[in-house]
Amino acid sequence: MPDGGLNESTGMGAPQGVEYGMRMVLEIKSFAAEVRVTDGVYGTELQKASLAAGGSPELLNVGDPTAVEAVARGYVDAGADVIMTNTLGANRFMLGAYGAGERAAELAEAAAAIARRAAEGTDTKVFGSFGPTGKIVMTGEVPPEDMAAAFAETADGLARGGVEAIVLETFNELAEAGIALNAVKSVCDLPVVVSMAFAYGPEKSATMMGETPAQLVAMAEANGAAAVGANCGVGPDAYVRVAAMLREATDLPVWIKPNAGLPVLTDGKTTFPMGPGEFASFVPALVAAGANFIGGCCGTGPEHIRAIRKAVDRL
Repeated sequence: MPDGGLNESTGMGAPQGVEYGMRMVLEIKSFAAEVRVTDGVYGTELQKASLAAGGSPELLNVGDPTAVEAVARGYVDAGADVIMTNTLGANRFMLGAYGAGERAAELAEAAAAIARRAAEGTDTKVFGSFGPTGKIVMTGEVPPEDMAAAFAETADGLARGGVEAIVLETFNELAEAGIALNAVKSVCDLPVVVSMAFAYGPEKSATMMGETPAQLVAMAEANGAAAVGANCGVGPDAYVRVAAMLREATDLPVWIKPNAGLPVLTDGKTTFPMGPGEFASFVPALVAAGANFIGGCCGTGPEHIRAIRKAVDRL
């Protein structure tokens, strides 16, 4: 089985995939030889359509696939090189709150199919994504093998749906990210990006558990990840520093998806203040710091991605 699809060559004209059975496995390092624009988030965009406050975005993959596809297509039209699936909380633990814990694989596979339809006829890649369980490994509340089984069924659904890579995003605990990485690799040959939320410490460069970008790199490299990154937590200004720390520790591609600034409470609602222009103004600094993939997390939509696309193209 390939080692996560990683290609050591980054020269111009290097192949972006190797044949695996009847399909191609994307080689992340070759693909990231030029800066790639990723997407924004699904949740806030879906709330403008059919998602009720407090509802599960993942259930819409079956309940209202047209709305989900419209969000994905918005990011394709904005110029994203990569869109992700609507599956951040698609694991049995998170879905259990909605009485749908047994539907993780089904919803993941449906999300992959939706994103592929949105990207059809374009060069945009579809990466499957999922986040943590909401449990903490060190407390022992949930056995690690149960977490691994949950992640494996989600990854299997995404792989069956035809995604080209898998992104583990918004993880706060290195141990859980490691369980997720190995669970993915146990069920498919897809390259894996491991991204954590760095929003703590005096320089906003540690996870909630106090873990550093260098510790993420060490774990990811030891377990065959294809790329490492940071998402959520803070805005792009803080992630310039984190991108540099990741780049100093590794030659793997670096994935960066900040929030649109720090959240503020306005009329009882959480909003993110950074508009598309201000957000995209950090693109040159992120690229200089070593970012290979740049997109947005909480508070970002198609207009933020359009602005990032323009900024990357100017570079």
